Amino acid sequence: MTSPPTRRDAAPRPLHRATPPLMPLLRPQSFETVDRVAQATAARFTQGISPHAQMSAWIDWASHLAQAPGRQLELALEGWSSAARLAHFGLHNLFSDKAERPFPPEPDDRRFDDPAWRTFPYLFIEQAHLAQRQWWRKATREVRGMRPNNASRVSFLALKYLDAFSPSNLPWLNPVVADRTQREGGANLLRGFDYFLEDFLDVATQSENGNGYVVGEDVAATPGEVIYRNHLMELIQYKPATDSVYAEPLLIVPAWIMKYYVLDLAAHHSLVRYLVERGFTVFMISWRNPTAEDRDVTLDDYRTQGIMEALDVVEAVLPGRKIHAAGYCLGGTLLSIAAATMARDGDNRLASVTLLASQTDFSEPGDLMLFVDAAQVAFLEDMMWDQGYLDTHQMAGVFMALRSNELFWARAIKEYLLGDREHATDLMAWSADQTRMPYLMHSQYLRGLFLENRLTAGRFAVNDEVIALKDISAPMFVVGTETDHISPWRSVYKVHLFTDNDMTFVLTNGGHNAGIVSEPGHPGRRHHIAVRARNDRYVGPDHWRERAKLIEGSWWPAWAAWLERHSAAEPVARPPIGAPREGHVPLEPAPGSYVRQR
Repeated sequence: MTSPPTRRDAAPRPLHRATPPLMPLLRPQSFETVDRVAQATAARFTQGISPHAQMSAWIDWASHLAQAPGRQLELALEGWSSAARLAHFGLHNLFSDKAERPFPPEPDDRRFDDPAWRTFPYLFIEQAHLAQRQWWRKATREVRGMRPNNASRVSFLALKYLDAFSPSNLPWLNPVVADRTQREGGANLLRGFDYFLEDFLDVATQSENGNGYVVGEDVAATPGEVIYRNHLMELIQYKPATDSVYAEPLLIVPAWIMKYYVLDLAAHHSLVRYLVERGFTVFMISWRNPTAEDRDVTLDDYRTQGIMEALDVVEAVLPGRKIHAAGYCLGGTLLSIAAATMARDGDNRLASVTLLASQTDFSEPGDLMLFVDAAQVAFLEDMMWDQGYLDTHQMAGVFMALRSNELFWARAIKEYLLGDREHATDLMAWSADQTRMPYLMHSQYLRGLFLENRLTAGRFAVNDEVIALKDISAPMFVVGTETDHISPWRSVYKVHLFTDNDMTFVLTNGGHNAGIVSEPGHPGRRHHIAVRARNDRYVGPDHWRERAKLIEGSWWPAWAAWLERHSAAEPVARPPIGAPREGHVPLEPAPGSYVRQR
């Protein structure tokens, strides 16, 4: 008996179940995930700064400069000229101390103000540093053909690198530090090292900074009640401080980049207290500090669950009344989106709109744009995608880099080299109380507004329909600050181009925070103010400043008077706290629990 014939090409019978094919598992999304994980890992080491974004700027500059022999010759001659002027100055100072400095510092540069810098050889050291700064400023000017933003970025980075090695930062080249060290026998350096270790451990352990300001007692202490809470925000209603009030309440929308109480600092610095004491019924949104669980919270969630739900609650407390709305920083940008959406949809509950240091157009957003391009946004997105949020120290580093001399080096010299501990202020305590940003929301903000400028380009859609700022008919009060590095005042001023309503624009001195925290009696405060009537012709920002009225003092009284003019003439009785019939009862005393989240 013979066995049956077999086919030579027949496959042997497997001894076990076959492994699934590999290729269906290797979809394009899988490779992209690997890339995002790699970028997120790199971002943890660079604090969210994209190496590609930085290097591409340097390569753009260097490659164009290499093909520009005229610019190279110009820079070579400039270098020889600077060296000759510096040598002449040094020789002159060997015999006289009255020689004029060939390289004076910039008006806002305070590093060399101490008279000790006027002595030799420190004066020569200062001039050598400033000569290098001037040469690099000229060297990093835009070369024909390169991207203007890359030129600005290279210039910014070059000057920051030079400033890091400024003689004022080096104890053996700083005459103030050298004199203090000699007089104290080095005790100042020991104290400074102790302060450094203390600060380092605070950052490493994410502990309280010990600034002495307690939320709810020293700051964020204006009396009130939390009358509403959802996943994103708490709504605070402040207790009236007058027997009668203006009929129209005021809802304030702060930024959620930081805690709300920059507008409710210590009693004499509190904008909220100032308004309440002048008869306004004030409501404040206090945003929740997001965690990784909030990664998919969107920008529109902040509009719907923040501003719109807050308006509904205010309307329930004071039915039938129009509402003044004010937004600060990113809160103002969101308020302008909400106001345009309400105007489109026929919702006329707003009596007025106030924007405090808030941008609506992002075509010229200032120094922050040096950190934002497609490569940088993608890098940040991958880091946030991995974490679920943008962390506090990752944002703080960018803001500190913009003003490193004032915010970092000056403090480091004072505390770590001179051994003088800087006394905390309420504004400093607030700036140390940082928050996080949800992944999806921040990505939408960076791409849709900052990078693509959709709001004023007619491409920003809410509920699948484009909105337009020109639909806002409510009068507007807009404040810009002269030295704002986050929302430059000329960028804030551009709201004139996209609206047709009555608008009062104020330009106050100070920066993004200090210019807004500008209580009456604050020394050195001043502001320009002018009114644009409906359908007036456009006036450019610099021409506007020449024509606007200059007033010495705080802008707060001007805003309070403007709110009064846009409110009902007759005062009304003090309102109740909350709306019990609508279920909005006091939940806990202000400032609530969200502001205490870390």
